[in-house]
Amino acid sequence: MTDRYAVFGNPVEHSKSPQIHRAFAAQTGEAIEYDKQSVALDGFYRAADTFFAEGGKGLNITVPFKQEAYGYAARLTNRARHAGAVNTLALQNDGTVLGDNTDGIGMVRDMLENLNWQIKGRKVLVLGAGGAVRGILEPLLEQLPQHVVIANRTLAKALQLAKGFAEMGYLLGCDYEMLEGQQFDLVINGTSASLVAQLPPLPDGLLADQACCYDMMYAVQPTVFMSWARQQGAAGVADGLGMLVEQAAESFRLWRGISPNTAPVIAEIRQMLMDQASSDTP
Repeated sequence: MTDRYAVFGNPVEHSKSPQIHRAFAAQTGEAIEYDKQSVALDGFYRAADTFFAEGGKGLNITVPFKQEAYGYAARLTNRARHAGAVNTLALQNDGTVLGDNTDGIGMVRDMLENLNWQIKGRKVLVLGAGGAVRGILEPLLEQLPQHVVIANRTLAKALQLAKGFAEMGYLLGCDYEMLEGQQFDLVINGTSASLVAQLPPLPDGLLADQACCYDMMYAVQPTVFMSWARQQGAAGVADGLGMLVEQAAESFRLWRGISPNTAPVIAEIRQMLMDQASSDTP
């Protein structure tokens, strides 16, 4: 019997989740179907009810429905509760739906296992204070960095987010001007600036010796943030494609009880992006 899964979003045409999960299924021998579904902006609850009523087993959730998925879930994991958003819904044996957020653990695993970076004891700077950053803070703090600074254009938002996670580790909030004179071992870009080829107003000299820089966005070409990091002498620079695959792997484990091998799938999706870019070039 083949179990049904899908990703809900609007827009959702760009999603690589079907390719990723089909690759996981082929690798592990799991019998699943996985599709993408564009959901009306006011129709999430109705679409989710229909999906599960028709035998669906699990959903991935992308923008703009992560908060609605949070409200839809009958139960939440601790990391989903702290993130305030859900990107994975899983039907349980008792018929209830569990909500989880796998974004943060996906990023951490990419850094530790694929990139061989270190987080423990490091001075970490996170750029941005939106939902994407909120989703990564708990798994990041679980790795015991020396401290985490959240920098945002609006100081109040950075301070509010730092306060909300203060019991989990040493966090500080600041605006970009307050970064002058500070240095960090790991800088994570959690803003959406890369989507519009922009860069947060970062001072020179921000990177400590052997610092690493991670952009949660991904693209075929290096993002503006990645280019800045290389110009600043970063020892390691990466985009978020590995995070995308790793968060999907955590969803797959939640649904199927099996952890797939992510390395070949990351390589496959990277090649797919490059092939698409080549075909789009006149």
